[in-house]
Amino acid sequence: MTISVRAISTAEHLGLLADLPAGGSCHASFLQTPAWAQVKAGWRGESIGIFDNADMIGAGLVLYRQVPKLKRYFAYLPEGPVVDWERPDIDQILAALRAHLVSARAFGARIGPMLVMRRWNADTIKQAVADPAVTRLSDVPPDEANPHAAALTDALRAAGWRPPAVAEDAGFVTGQPRFNFWLPVAGRSDDELLAGMNQLWRRNIKRAAKEGVEVTVGGREALAAFHPIYVETAHRDGFTPRPLDYFQTMIDVLNAERPDRMRVYLAHHDGDLVAGTTFVRVNDHAWYSYGASTAAKRDVRGSNAIQWQMIKDARDAGCSVYDLRGVTENVEADSHEIGLIQFKVGTGGAIVEYPGEWSLPINRLLYKGFDAYLARRG
Repeated sequence: MTISVRAISTAEHLGLLADLPAGGSCHASFLQTPAWAQVKAGWRGESIGIFDNADMIGAGLVLYRQVPKLKRYFAYLPEGPVVDWERPDIDQILAALRAHLVSARAFGARIGPMLVMRRWNADTIKQAVADPAVTRLSDVPPDEANPHAAALTDALRAAGWRPPAVAEDAGFVTGQPRFNFWLPVAGRSDDELLAGMNQLWRRNIKRAAKEGVEVTVGGREALAAFHPIYVETAHRDGFTPRPLDYFQTMIDVLNAERPDRMRVYLAHHDGDLVAGTTFVRVNDHAWYSYGASTAAKRDVRGSNAIQWQMIKDARDAGCSVYDLRGVTENVEADSHEIGLIQFKVGTGGAIVEYPGEWSLPINRLLYKGFDAYLARRG
């Protein structure tokens, strides 16, 4: 058995993603589609294949960022590469990946394996939030633990990869989230989905319907309405908003790669836009990627109405998971992120933990300097 990694065509990359079995241990993020390279300005993209002799067993999108004035690169595979991380030959896969990145003149790399290591169900999370002695979710025994997780992290360490940094406040860190919120939707009727939600969610969905909130689904043209309330949300919540052309590029390239991969949802009340979201789907996994709401008319519950529509649409599209993306592991009652956790937990899903983003300093001096350069850029 010989494992190798080499550049592949876009068609080969998309073919591997399309052939992934639904509900399997190998997940494909929209961040690992070939089109995503066109969204990330300042990065050069490369599709790579992972081969077991002649059989392609995985693929990935590598984003390369050049060191100023040098022909050396930082290599980033957000939520990738896409491979079965439960395979017994992960050490060989990591060695082949490193060899390919070295040949591409990378001085360092970062990967984000999408292996679900642990899972905490809604009831367990609620108990953790209610317990003043618990500050981090990782201190609570999970409802499910993957027996392959230790083998993966051991293989990463043995190959020289560094584990993700742990924030002192257990909040969000740079890169893709380690803890994500999944809502299983496959085969569940509306009544079954509603029964899994808490009383507040069910009441808010009913309230939105009673108030006459209308949810519509659109494409690129809907971004012009979405973006102003997204900017309003950013100013209110204290984060830097992305420009309109970022979302326009995102929907253009994702939908050119596969029709209807990305949608824009808008919720109106009496003609007033009250909430908006973006929705992305790859195979049987759908993501709530960006959300926005107005300060006005919050009592009509547009955000609940729009989420309810996306949940049903994800199910109807054949998805097994509706992914509400990142949460922190800080479950203290006075945490500034606790409201976000409680909002997502109210849907009745679960928090899943990935291994996080692991870094490989191939050239330690250049890696340290590039790290400092990115920190100065903010």
